[in-house]
Formats: sequence, C-alpha cells, structure tokens
Amino acid sequence: MADTHVPPRARDLPPLLWADVEAADVVIHAGDWVDVRLLDALESRAKRVIGVYGNNDGPALRARLPEIARVELEGLRLAVIHETGQAKGREARCAALFPDADVLVFGHSHIPWDTTADGGLRLLNPGSPTDRRRQPRHTHMRAEITDGRLTAVELVGSQQAAPGADPHTHPG
Repeated sequence: MADTHVPPRARDLPPLLWADVEAADVVIHAGDWVDVRLLDALESRAKRVIGVYGNNDGPALRARLPEIARVELEGLRLAVIHETGQAKGREARCAALFPDADVLVFGHSHIPWDTTADGGLRLLNPGSPTDRRRQPRHTHMRAEITDGRLTAVELVGSQQAAPGADPHTHPG
C-alpha cells in the first residue's frame, strides 16, 4: 500500500485492506502515512511491516522510517521508496538507481503502476486505498513470492472509500 493519508483523507483504512494486512506475511507501505498512529496500528496487526516515509510525513514518522528500504524476501531483492519522479523515463531511471533490486515498490502519484524495466526490474505502485484522485477506484496490491520470484501481483480495488474518506476526487 501507499498514500494512505490517514487521517486527512480517511479516518481509517478500508476493511478489505485491514483483512489483507492481517492475512499477509509482510506488509509494505510506500509512504505518505501522515499520522504515526497508522504505523503503530499496522505494526500491531501485521506480522511484519516494511515502510518508508513520504513527502507528507512529518518528524515522528521520519524518525522511525527510512527514505529507502531494501530487504530480501525469500530470495527476492526488494526496494521501497515513496517518489520516483515523473512517469516519463521512470523504468530506465529506477533501473539505474536500483541495480541490485528485483522489485521496486513506490507511491506518491496515487496511480497504480506495474511495469518491468529493461534488465528486469519490476516497478509497482499500489495506488491509494483512501485518495483515488483521478482513478476509478481506491486501490492496494497483493503479491506472492515463490522461489525468490514475484509470481503473482493483483491490483485490489473498491468503488467504496475507506471510513471517513473524502468522497470527492482530488486532482493532483
């Protein structure tokens, strides 16, 4: 997940996302949490959280989270960052910045993204579960790793907003 913006855009995450958090072996958050209480809640309900801070995250979150996270999950080399710059040239730029990663999870745009750069780096943006902006639905992703490879990625979305979400579209 990314760009949850709790509480300005919603009081909480959607129930479907909380169910996915509790079922997952690892939860990844690519920044723009906004309130440290969401990090606390995720850490209390998830088996493992990997997260980074975003441009809307203040000192309390920046004190607990890195700008870039790099981990290995079952042999898959994963990097997480909030911002990757403009869409044009993203694959080549990120492949150059993350040569030792197999998958890069990012946020910021609130626009779901799933592409593969020359050289094999997979770039994933789960969108936003609380602030869909110009997208047709609120989204997050589910993924599976098998034998050190990303074997399944599913964009999960809902027309229904998170509890307390602003029902209006937020151009950005």
